[in-house]
Amino acid sequence: MARMCVKTRRLDVARVCLGNMGHARGARALREAEAEPELDARVAVLATQLGMLEDAERLYKSCRRYDLLNKFYQASGQWQKAVETADSQDRVHLRTTYYSYAKHLEAMGDRDMALVHYEKSDTNRFEVPRMLLDDLQALEIYVNKMKDKSLYKWWAQYLESQSDMESALRYYECAQDYLSLVRVHCYLGNIQKAAEIANETGNRAASYHLARQYESQDEIKQSVHFYTRAQAYNNAIRLCKENGLDDQLMNLALLSNPEDMMEAACYYEEKGVHMDRAVMLYHKAGHFSKALELAFATQQFGALQLIAEDLDENSDPALLARCSDFFIEHSQYEKAVELLVAAKKAGHFSKALELAFATQQFGALQLIAEDLDENSDPALLARCSDFFIEHSQYEKAVELLVAAKKYHEALQLCLDQSLTITEELAERMTVTQDSKDLPEEARRELLERIADCCMRQGNYHLATKKYTQACNKLKAMRALLKSGDTDKIVFFAGVSRQKEIYIMAANYLQSLDWRKNPEIMKNIISFYTKGRALDLLAGFYNACAQVEIDEYQNYEKALGALTEAYKCLSKAKVRSAEEQEGRLVELQHKLTLVKKFVQARRLYEEDPGEAVRLCEALLQEPDLDPAVRIGDVYGFLVEHHCQQGSFQVAYRTLEEMRKRLPSLNVNYYVSQRSLEAMQRAVGVPLSRGGGLVRGHRDSEGEEEEEGEVVEEEAVETHLGD
Repeated sequence: MARMCVKTRRLDVARVCLGNMGHARGARALREAEAEPELDARVAVLATQLGMLEDAERLYKSCRRYDLLNKFYQASGQWQKAVETADSQDRVHLRTTYYSYAKHLEAMGDRDMALVHYEKSDTNRFEVPRMLLDDLQALEIYVNKMKDKSLYKWWAQYLESQSDMESALRYYECAQDYLSLVRVHCYLGNIQKAAEIANETGNRAASYHLARQYESQDEIKQSVHFYTRAQAYNNAIRLCKENGLDDQLMNLALLSNPEDMMEAACYYEEKGVHMDRAVMLYHKAGHFSKALELAFATQQFGALQLIAEDLDENSDPALLARCSDFFIEHSQYEKAVELLVAAKKAGHFSKALELAFATQQFGALQLIAEDLDENSDPALLARCSDFFIEHSQYEKAVELLVAAKKYHEALQLCLDQSLTITEELAERMTVTQDSKDLPEEARRELLERIADCCMRQGNYHLATKKYTQACNKLKAMRALLKSGDTDKIVFFAGVSRQKEIYIMAANYLQSLDWRKNPEIMKNIISFYTKGRALDLLAGFYNACAQVEIDEYQNYEKALGALTEAYKCLSKAKVRSAEEQEGRLVELQHKLTLVKKFVQARRLYEEDPGEAVRLCEALLQEPDLDPAVRIGDVYGFLVEHHCQQGSFQVAYRTLEEMRKRLPSLNVNYYVSQRSLEAMQRAVGVPLSRGGGLVRGHRDSEGEEEEEGEVVEEEAVETHLGD
């Protein structure tokens, strides 16, 4: 049944079977195999424990667990397959496989093949000497054959342990182990040869060992030399101090670390000789105060110059001030000012300025001004700004005035000298709401002044920002309108939620080409509605209706727009009731005329005669145009008569239209097809403008000449309409 579980992959049943069989080893292996993620791998473990090796091999291959397959081959003694699997599918365990195979071969007594596989596993440097230790001749042959430094060194150490020093030296040399060479030569008393090796190779470990040997023999100079080559400067300095080698001590200290420099400087100072060296070492070690104290005490002015070159704003302010006094005494004012500026943390700016003004060091004043900020003394900032104004450096003067929080003076200077207020400068002049420098009213006044300056300079976006910060949204909107940034205007109006701003935004959008952009039209209607400007919205609807009539001859849409206009105007709250009543009467009259014309056009399909009668009645209205264009009504009648075949009537209607509107472009209202049909029926040629020539010969043969419509005039009329 357990074997059947391998076929059916029922490991739960297999556990029961193994328990009933008393197969403890198999049960343990199966429990440990539960960590494997693949089911086939766990089943393969069961197959292995039951002796079903072929099934186990197949299962490992099916789940692609070549690492477990490799172990399976090794455990079953199939080493060749294990090596092949590791080489092709499990290369991460290739060296481990070679090593295990080599150990197996060694255990089987096959040393030659074991040696080959130890080399493949890269463990031959310690495994081969261990394996061949009982056959020294074979081991020596192997070492000479491999020419490996590690093996040379191991063999040399073995020979040294056997007191074969000459052979050991030869193999140490092959291994390039210079420390061991020097060590053995020193042991043999060949210290001169050891010194040659250390000098030629420059090996630090060998030099250090040789230095210790010379020190034990009291050969101090040689010991110092080799300590230096080994970069063991602290040992070399120790020997120099103990043996009075002051000249070498200076060079070694300069090569060493700051601690050794300090130690050498203290040595010179305690001896009271070579004080210039002590100053230099203190300086190099970064102990500037001690170096200066010693330089002042011993009057080393050259050293003071060098030390001052390395002083900066991070140095001790008292130290900087003292150095500046020294340079003032020696009339080196530029260096003195530089040090005073570096000592700004100690409040030496004023002294630096006084000295710079007194000695006319304008370059130094520039440098001092670079370090001034809002934390500096306001009087100092004002004095520097006056200096820059005198020398026409207005931009720097403005920066200093802003740092001194004299914002109004800075703004006035920008206006007087036509300086551009950048966004960075405006932000620096902006006082936050929680600031205690200015009360809220003064803060808003300052922001409005900044915005006014930006408006004069044409920086409308920055002006909008400052007006907004000053809580003056109306001025902010006016600035934004001047910028012409439609997207920002729409956004600002949306977030401001003020009646006046809605109206201003809608008025601006009306100046754009809203006829071709539905989104703009939608925003205009929305803003007028939110701004409760129903009278203005009525005017906009009226304008929309006129556009539909003039450009598209779409009287249906125009009727809808006029209806909305009338609704808005009737609900609007205006100052003059009489004016509102007059506008409503006018709008109602226009609405009535358009409605009649729309009704006539709609009625035409059912009752052409009634439609014609309505149009003829419209022509009798005294104020027909611009509510309904006369040309559209006449064009409707001409088209009707042409369709009915009454070309003479159509021609008379056309002539009546041209008499009533002499400059009218006929082609805009009457189709070219109808005009050509009238020409053929009446026999009157087309004019240059596309209409029919006015006039013909009467019965007495007299020709009445009619003025021809000029083409350019017709074009202008068409464009105007």
